[in-house]
Amino acid sequence: MPNGATPQTDREGLQGSPRHVAIIMDGNGRWAAARGLPRAEGHRRGVEALRKVVRAAHELGISYLTIFSFSAENWSRPASEIGDLFGLLRRFIRHDLAALHADGVRVRVIGEREGLESDICALLTEAEDLTRNNTRLTLVVAFNYGSRQEIAAAAQRLAREVAEGKRDPSSITADVLGSYLDAPDIPDPDLIIRTSGEQRLSNFLMWQAAYSELVFVPIHWPDFDKAALEDAIAEYATRERRFGGLIAKTGS
Repeated sequence: MPNGATPQTDREGLQGSPRHVAIIMDGNGRWAAARGLPRAEGHRRGVEALRKVVRAAHELGISYLTIFSFSAENWSRPASEIGDLFGLLRRFIRHDLAALHADGVRVRVIGEREGLESDICALLTEAEDLTRNNTRLTLVVAFNYGSRQEIAAAAQRLAREVAEGKRDPSSITADVLGSYLDAPDIPDPDLIIRTSGEQRLSNFLMWQAAYSELVFVPIHWPDFDKAALEDAIAEYATRERRFGGLIAKTGS
């Protein structure tokens, strides 16, 4: 939440709900391996979990939900698995976009699109264009995304402006650099959740996560649901957010 804002109260009575939740959806492969299933089935069940969590986010009064769907480092995975992931993205947009639009969900995509297959780029653009005016929930999809790459691209843009004489180097502040990131109009995440028990950001929203609360849960992503989201929010509500100061603030 912007500084000074009051915490939201969601529809089911939880106090201090975060305005923006970001999720590293981890553990699809381990979920499948534990059941003797192919990794592709884990990814498919992960999409089902995503549908549940998008619905739950709105029900819990969350305004922004960011998901880490495909990282810049995921290209090192086997080509067959990348193909499965892209196939799921295609099916998700083609089958779920109309429902998301009807539910008032706005889709935003962050990440590098250069080099992606043309039909993938077209689907991402379609999702953004169709839902542009929706206001119920903003679903931010981090696709082909890496935080270091995002920050480097912002620095390159500023460096070009300096080289072209359009900007003095002394004018480059943290706020200015932040305004050159992929979605500067979206507030920083109040809460970042990572599933599967791993405890790291893995190149996800590192700039935006400066004052985010981090909650790591042992649940693999396909098993993550509304109850798990509520538990993470309850943990968030116990935290005191000082933003580098001495007095806890009620909002971000």
